[in-house]
Amino acid sequence: MKTLKISLIASIIYFGINLLANNYATAQNYQRLSNDLLVNRLSPQQGKINVVVDTDTYNEIDDQFAVVYALLSPEKMNVKAIYAAPYLNKRSESPLDGMQKSYEEIHRLLEKLNWPERDFVFKGSTEFLKDLDSPIKSDAALDLIEKANASESPLYVLTLGAPTNVASAILLDPSITEKIIVVWLGGKGLNWPMATEFNLMQDPLASQVLFNSGVPLIQIPTEPVSSHLQTTIPEMEYYLEGKGEIGDYLLEIFKDYNTGNTFGWSKVIWDISAIAYVINPAWFRTELRSTPILTDQLTYSFDHSRHLYRVALHLNRDRIFSDLYQKIQDHVQ
Repeated sequence: MKTLKISLIASIIYFGINLLANNYATAQNYQRLSNDLLVNRLSPQQGKINVVVDTDTYNEIDDQFAVVYALLSPEKMNVKAIYAAPYLNKRSESPLDGMQKSYEEIHRLLEKLNWPERDFVFKGSTEFLKDLDSPIKSDAALDLIEKANASESPLYVLTLGAPTNVASAILLDPSITEKIIVVWLGGKGLNWPMATEFNLMQDPLASQVLFNSGVPLIQIPTEPVSSHLQTTIPEMEYYLEGKGEIGDYLLEIFKDYNTGNTFGWSKVIWDISAIAYVINPAWFRTELRSTPILTDQLTYSFDHSRHLYRVALHLNRDRIFSDLYQKIQDHVQ
């Protein structure tokens, strides 16, 4: 019995050491920030801020709303760039195809908005990370490094898809963790049995980089937080129909998303949560806590000695949609 207990303890210790080794394998290359600096960066910023938007825009229909929302919020943010992120699902044949379709969709949105600038859109990764020693050099990742280093104040990186572009930029130049703040729509709440969610699952290694690199990170889980951002066809018709090319386009793609039975149907517009957080953090309830460890099994493990991050717990659905609808209507007046 004593031998069995010793063997069990040894197995637990071995498992723990390997778990930490897997998650800290490249930590020696990361720029470690003090808790004081992290608390400062993770606190709501005053005034207008510089942002870049990293988006798998054609993945479904929520990114389109988020991109429009960001561009129509100049009172709070100056959108310096939009990056096309890779994705792979039934709307793409490969991560490369997903990224290309996202790039084209971003330009389609700019055209419908009659946006004067078009040269601030960059193509991102053509594949997902295969290991932490091989970041993917893309126009998006390189531009993020350039803009982070050039920004006089911390650059917000609003990450709406698989964080491949962002993680690659951090791996290429770990020093930018001192110059950026990542707001990521990804993963599930920390009390869920699995972290599995589309953005996180598309590129688990890139997701681990966000949690392990020490970058100031604000996580907005899909469930049970941004899942509250549900709306319906009647609501969309009431607020968006006839509101310029962009209003009609957003309504069109919303209706086309479900071509079956729409009786009692609603759709979550997940990605506007990351934009809304920057516009008004008071619409969210959040907490500071130690960054979780994302295991290779896509579960959360906890070590309370790890660096701090901020995680959203709840949001005000009505205030967010009201702000979005009003800005779209004001844009066409």
